[in-house]
Amino acid sequence: MTEKHNRILAAALIVQLIISVVVFWPSRPAAASGEPLFPGLEVGDVTSLTITDGPAGYTVSLSQVDGAWVLPEADDYPADESKVVAVLAKIVALSSDRLVARTDTSHGRLQVAEDDFIRRVEFQTQDGTEYAFLLGSSPIYGASHVRLVGQSETYLCEGIYSWEVGANASSWIDTAYVGVAIDEITGLTLENGSGTYQFARSEEGDWTSEQVAEGEAVIQTEVTSIASQASSLTIKEPLGKTALSSYGMEEPVAQLTLVTPDQTITIIIGSLDEDDGTYVVRSSQSDYFARAYDYSVRTLVEATRDGLFEPLATPTPEQTATSQAEEQTVTPESTPVEDTPEGTPDDD
Repeated sequence: MTEKHNRILAAALIVQLIISVVVFWPSRPAAASGEPLFPGLEVGDVTSLTITDGPAGYTVSLSQVDGAWVLPEADDYPADESKVVAVLAKIVALSSDRLVARTDTSHGRLQVAEDDFIRRVEFQTQDGTEYAFLLGSSPIYGASHVRLVGQSETYLCEGIYSWEVGANASSWIDTAYVGVAIDEITGLTLENGSGTYQFARSEEGDWTSEQVAEGEAVIQTEVTSIASQASSLTIKEPLGKTALSSYGMEEPVAQLTLVTPDQTITIIIGSLDEDDGTYVVRSSQSDYFARAYDYSVRTLVEATRDGLFEPLATPTPEQTATSQAEEQTVTPESTPVEDTPEGTPDDD
């Protein structure tokens, strides 16, 4: 009787385990129709694109002007078309293959809610049709949650990440602001709060200056650092073509002139925004003002004479005395030796 009772309990336990596995086993995303989220859409149809960052609230807008992608809020600053087209291709490829949720209650958990999302993407096509979708979390490598605005269904879409769809200007432009190779620079003049300094490069590649005082030398590494930082200057974002008084261009904190065999480039550094740690900059190579991070121009702003010139090394008194003693020392080889006449007869 007892053995039979144990068998019944064991069978009941097995049934409970099976039910638990079925109920709590992670479910696969339900297969849906597999249709494109934007049927008939092609990359060339899109004429404007706006991305909003959910956590930070940043927004960037792009649009097509005369067939070229630009940032309209920065006086049509040129965007990097390859970056725009690459993201549009990912948007066009979004499909409903993997449906993961059908109800509004799941939106917050998947970070595709109206008040809790990672990216909001809006775009318009040539015929004036407007679209919008929310880009959420990435539960697995290579896929993110996507929900069309106005619909409850959420999909797990492959090949798109929130970091690819940046809500800042630097995500969509070529951030290189000054285009010159450091090896081409033959001279430079730096003017900042500590003074004005001029340097030229010799045929041997060394920096020289007429401002070198007697007993001084140019600190080669420091001048090279200035040339390097200026020649590879990158920006955070463009500001537009209009000079505003807040940019501080009338009384810049630094100005650098680079000379090459083919051109002269002037870089003006204006006011500092302490909130985001950026300086307003303007290069003669560009029609646009821009913002550059502090670390990109710090060497130009903070350079001083003591940091550009150094005293020549002079021997210490001990070294001088030792050197003089060595010169006066007579070696055995230099001591004259009296010759003894050969064949001198013995005294006896």
